[in-house]
Amino acid sequence: MGLILAFVVGLILGILGGGGSILTLPILVYFFDVQPILATSYSLFIVGISALIATQRFIVKKQVSYKIGIWFAIPSLIGVYFSRQWILPNIPNSIFTIGDFALSKDIFLLCFFAIIMLLAGLSMIFVKRTKLKPINTINYFGVIIDGLVVGVVTGLVGAGGGFLIVPALVLLAGLDIRKAIGTSLMIIALKSIIGFLGDTSLEKDWVLLLSFTLISSIGILVGIFFAKYIEGKNLKSIFGVFVILMSLFILVKELFL
Repeated sequence: MGLILAFVVGLILGILGGGGSILTLPILVYFFDVQPILATSYSLFIVGISALIATQRFIVKKQVSYKIGIWFAIPSLIGVYFSRQWILPNIPNSIFTIGDFALSKDIFLLCFFAIIMLLAGLSMIFVKRTKLKPINTINYFGVIIDGLVVGVVTGLVGAGGGFLIVPALVLLAGLDIRKAIGTSLMIIALKSIIGFLGDTSLEKDWVLLLSFTLISSIGILVGIFFAKYIEGKNLKSIFGVFVILMSLFILVKELFL
């Protein structure tokens, strides 16, 4: 079931150009029994490779802005490094205890990720990206700050953060929506793969990691093939609802069960 869902992750990513990788961490935790901290590292690799593959069609169509991508990626990489090397190791294993409930580091990370999933799901349903209006001048300061924030979030939970990057590239950098998606995928690939390479202290199950990535990559290629036959807008809203329900499941399971 976990590998089938890995294929679905790639399929969604191939059809929509983003979004599917938000499911990577819960799949690793609940279907492969990977510890949450290690799962965030695995997710960086899987998300990075998946985004790299998905970027290719945007590169071919010249829908990637390398200049803006670098301006966003550099502070984002700093955010990932700071998050993985300083914030994550310094979160205590037991954050607080109230009666019979103890908030551990693993529960905190999963709940924080569930909130990110909830925001991503709402973005998929309610944010009409085609209606975002690009600006005429580039707000470099805004791009840098957004890149830093997205990098910190990526470092903590291993998510790409495309739902945060794409609107920023349109509203702060003046890119049209297709170029914003292509540039977002390039940024996600760079920061995720480099962030993963910096995780030298964690032992990794390479068989699981490469199997998941391979299956997901096949799903991406299949999704890219079918993208021209499927109405992505409707699928995106349906997938957004699924992501919201998944986020609520994680919160209920970790906090109350």
